Amino acid sequence: MAAPALQHALFPPLADGAQSTQGAGTTVVVVVLCSALLHAAWNAIAHGSADRLNGFALIGIAYTAVGTVGVVAFGPPPGSAWPYIVVSAILEVAYQLLLLASYQLGQFSQAYPLARGTSPWVVALVSATLLDQRLPLTQLAGVVVISLGLMGLVFIGGRPGRAQAIALLPAFGTGLAIAGYTLVDGVGVHHAPVLTYAAWLFLLQGPVLPLIALAKKGRALPGQLRPSLVTGLAGGVASLAAYGLVLWAQTRGALAPIAALRETSIVFGAVIGAVFLGERFGSSRAAASAVVVLGIVLINLH
Repeated sequence: MAAPALQHALFPPLADGAQSTQGAGTTVVVVVLCSALLHAAWNAIAHGSADRLNGFALIGIAYTAVGTVGVVAFGPPPGSAWPYIVVSAILEVAYQLLLLASYQLGQFSQAYPLARGTSPWVVALVSATLLDQRLPLTQLAGVVVISLGLMGLVFIGGRPGRAQAIALLPAFGTGLAIAGYTLVDGVGVHHAPVLTYAAWLFLLQGPVLPLIALAKKGRALPGQLRPSLVTGLAGGVASLAAYGLVLWAQTRGALAPIAALRETSIVFGAVIGAVFLGERFGSSRAAASAVVVLGIVLINLH
């Protein structure tokens, strides 16, 4: 089967009139919620690794393998897509490095909500200030609500000390990187077939963390990877599946409500941190996470 025909089979065009999550039916909602759960799960796997650099390296190996297969299957993208793919890959690597740093320094249930909750209101503010796009009242309210929720996450347990502040900085930087590649991909994906775009993006970003781990650990790396090989590769597969499910959903519904549903991964992440990683959840963190999710929903209302 030719590459365009294969992509059409996997991602058929959106039917007329199916321009919203509601119109596309409950299937899209379920798929995006599954994506959010998978996204939180692979982050939990990466955070829970005994050596987190090794965990991210294994995830990168999975990205590289899938990207290589995709590139062979779908071929090169149109020339106009290359700038977006390259810039997005750079931002994705920055995101991974910042996320790794935040997980090495702080708690998963604190770093993950801050990282994921930062991106939506940054995108909204950039759109308003640099693109001269006036925010509707609901979206402006969403920015305020998310800011309040993030302040709640930061100040749970009292005013952060120096050590806590150091841990929060890379988590916030992670959110900025997410906002960056979200904006780039939002334009770039219209310059190439979805699977072609994704395959090259995976291939370009995938090798970076494994190469960093190899440079740092040398010949000892293969032996260190072996004990966590299955869980690490599973984290990579979960990450790829989460991304693929969102791409599928975007072919059948409007981006804004899908993006809002995707950020329910914040709640999944906090629950995973409490149930599987032994981190204290507490009513304050639950309330702050719920406020962040509420703000994200408000930003995506039209």
